[in-house]
Amino acid sequence: MGGVVTSYFRTAILLAGLTALFVAVGHLIGGPGGMAVALVLAVGMNVFAYWNSGTMVLSMYGAREVDARSAPELYRVVEQLAGKAGLPMPKVYLIVNDQPNAFATGRDPQNAAVAATTGLLRHLSREQIAGVMAHELAHVKNRDTLIMTITATIAGALSMLSNFAFFFGGNDRNNPLGVVGTIIIMIVAPIAAMIVQMAISRAREYEADRVGAEICGRPQWLAGALERLQLAAGRIDNHVAERNPATAHMFIVNPLHVHSIDGLFSTHPPMAERIRRLRLMVSTGRPAAGEARSQPGGPAGPWDTRTPPRPWG
Repeated sequence: MGGVVTSYFRTAILLAGLTALFVAVGHLIGGPGGMAVALVLAVGMNVFAYWNSGTMVLSMYGAREVDARSAPELYRVVEQLAGKAGLPMPKVYLIVNDQPNAFATGRDPQNAAVAATTGLLRHLSREQIAGVMAHELAHVKNRDTLIMTITATIAGALSMLSNFAFFFGGNDRNNPLGVVGTIIIMIVAPIAAMIVQMAISRAREYEADRVGAEICGRPQWLAGALERLQLAAGRIDNHVAERNPATAHMFIVNPLHVHSIDGLFSTHPPMAERIRRLRLMVSTGRPAAGEARSQPGGPAGPWDTRTPPRPWG
């Protein structure tokens, strides 16, 4: 419990620091008036993102909603895992994309959606897909979709302010640092925002791995999925993500790899460390509380695991 509280506290501190940085840049650019405008802009953008970000991202990737008839296996897995997690049934979407990946979105558990690519269903076994979907439901349960939407919005607004700093920040009366300070703001502020965004995203990914492993009851399923996803995502392009790198943090693994700098500011933790932590859970038996105990001759998880693992068609 202490680790969970510490994780949320660290996220809150980082988010507060990012907001303070945004307001400070507004103050340096235009004085108290600029700070007020920056704060109003941040609130407005957060409200817009709160209500619209989920729909916008799903539309951007051409996601198609599916149900128990159009995608019975995927829908059933999500339905059973959501029940184990104590969550309302989210909407389920399928994205026609060869790169195996998945993400969750929505402003709260009552308005959540999970999306998987066709590549995910083609490359992973049923058990590994369950691990991935459990990870995404963990994001929903932890309200990470809202946290990261707000984080990305503030970071993006800060970068936008920094781009306009040269035009609005040259007044020495309002900007105590003058032209030199303005140039420093233009360079440092976006980098600082990116570092904070990376720190928040990585912390939430580790926590989603842990909670997701407890939801599905088998940390090794998610560990195996991450290994396979890392290999496949590094070979297969996701052109929509490459054109919209600000959405990369939403995916379970980094969808970007085409450009040489894609991994420089990755919002995802090192894959080896994520897998190590999951395998440590297996060796210590930590997810026992969420694990479905098998009965003789009965199912051992969200479905009957007597059926050998197989890739989905």
